[in-house]
Amino acid sequence: MQAVLWDMDGLMIDSEPLWTIAEAELAASLGGVWGEAIKAAVLGTRLDVAVPAILRWFDVEPTPVRVAQASELLMTRMVELYAGALPVLPGVTELLGALRAEGVPVALVSSSYRVLVDAALTHAPRLGWAPFDITLSGDEVGHGKPHPEPYLSAAARLGVDPARCVVLEDSAAGVASGEAAGCAVVAVPSVAGVVLGERARRLVVPSLVGVGVGQLSGVVRG
Repeated sequence: MQAVLWDMDGLMIDSEPLWTIAEAELAASLGGVWGEAIKAAVLGTRLDVAVPAILRWFDVEPTPVRVAQASELLMTRMVELYAGALPVLPGVTELLGALRAEGVPVALVSSSYRVLVDAALTHAPRLGWAPFDITLSGDEVGHGKPHPEPYLSAAARLGVDPARCVVLEDSAAGVASGEAAGCAVVAVPSVAGVVLGERARRLVVPSLVGVGVGQLSGVVRG
């Protein structure tokens, strides 16, 4: 195992409830009601993918103007919500510490835009200390998840072989991105409606509690 590549929302920090607040407000502005099905459909994707999908879900034509307006609404609200406390999910700091103790490089690879990545590292207790070797946000790549570019870019910046990396993810889009990049994956589903099964070089766990460096290395070996 040469590196571990971490997703952020729903995997490291319990931010999905905050996204749901903003998404529900957007849905209400469109005359609809936010629900589990649309949440699962857009989970882990970048705004330029999620927002058009949300608009179509509520029978609104995703014109450039409407997409820009909806994106601005979501981003403005999320910046406000991220300014509060962002709980770190169980097992995260322990696994980060264990990886650092073993000298394993770690990267944060998020679909969230840079302004939210920086806000999370600032406001999430016990996370801002994490000495990530690199952080990569959704607006810093040409293609977002489920495209492999985010994880391929992170591996390239670290100078490691993607096939010898482990991706930690909570969404179907993120898992698809990691596997398309050739990485092993540990999936930690956190949202109702997201169903991820195990397969070769993919482990599914209910949380990161108790997950250790040796277990991640085993996933790389298959």
